[in-house]
Amino acid sequence: MVPIGRLLISVTLLLPISIFSLPECDFPAIFNFGDSNSDTGGLSAMFGQAPPPNGETFFHSPAGRYCDGRVLIDFIAEGLGLPYLSPFLDSMGTNFSHGANYATAGSTIRRQNTTIFQSGYSPIALDIQYAEFSDFLKRSQIIRQRGDFFKNLFPENGTFSRALYTFDIGQNDLTAGYKLNMSTEQVEAFVPDVISQFMTTVKNVYARGGRTFWIHNTGPVGCLPYILDTHLITAAQVDKIGCATPFNDVSQYFNKKLKEAVIELRQELHLAAITYVDIYSVKYSLIGKAKKLGFDDPFLVCCGHGGKYNFNNAKRCGSTEIVDGKEILIADSCEDPSSRILWDGIHFSEAANRWIHGQIANGAFSDPPVPLKMACHKREMKAMYPVHFTLSDEHDKD
Repeated sequence: MVPIGRLLISVTLLLPISIFSLPECDFPAIFNFGDSNSDTGGLSAMFGQAPPPNGETFFHSPAGRYCDGRVLIDFIAEGLGLPYLSPFLDSMGTNFSHGANYATAGSTIRRQNTTIFQSGYSPIALDIQYAEFSDFLKRSQIIRQRGDFFKNLFPENGTFSRALYTFDIGQNDLTAGYKLNMSTEQVEAFVPDVISQFMTTVKNVYARGGRTFWIHNTGPVGCLPYILDTHLITAAQVDKIGCATPFNDVSQYFNKKLKEAVIELRQELHLAAITYVDIYSVKYSLIGKAKKLGFDDPFLVCCGHGGKYNFNNAKRCGSTEIVDGKEILIADSCEDPSSRILWDGIHFSEAANRWIHGQIANGAFSDPPVPLKMACHKREMKAMYPVHFTLSDEHDKD
């Protein structure tokens, strides 16, 4: 007679295979919340277009993205067969029928007590992004009811509960602390409050009908020239691939708290399918094996101006100077942007974003480990991956 425990283990191992027998999720729209890693033109709509050479690889002109081409959310939309997301704040040629993007470069989860002109951080914090979404949900249906030309530019009411809600934000909360000369311990101290505010937004979106959430953790900020070039880092603080360990430790602490928050949200939001995506590991892996993947020096910036990393924080990508009465571009792009992982010292190149999407779309770096196209199957995921959902089983009677 086979012991019961062994039978249970055997069944658990076999169950994940059934994920592939389920239909793919039919996401009619994406609603994205985030910062510059997923901004498709929000900050540009407010404060002026991201300057050239941004956008040169794919769009062949500035397109609101701090990248030579497409950012990760663009590849996510492509992978789901949806158009690129229009920024909510952009009034020029926008079409919201397949969702909206509330992300702006420089956004944080927690509001900053400075203006963008003082610190560089966006006034559109996560709670403001939610306010925009809430207003959009209500007003879009009023516009559709009018039945005029604008009707088809907005989603149907049923779209909101079937849409994919993506979150990629938190990196700037950490760097903002360092910009105020806080110690690592001081930055870590405010992380729980940041995570609490993040949870509030997810709960609010859920209350308005959101059901499928795809949440990215934050990347290894200690691998960015923006950090490496502007902070005093000793040789002992540099890890085996060249990143600054203290800064990455803070990123990992943030991610630990975020993952705990996701588990708590699953307990409370019984109808939600919530996927946690380990972007940190993907980006760190990319930097660590850059040469094997065909990239150049992973820390060498494509679009910048001088220095060890071709990065100058005072002369970022697109910076110009007046020489002999003419405006000259002094922070231009490299000859082959596809050979670089980092576009401007803060953001990844289109080639890197494409590779990152290829790693996360199949669920290999997700918890639970389901492909993006299957992320809506909350009930089925709970059956297949009970380790992730046991805490909420006794409460989920819907």
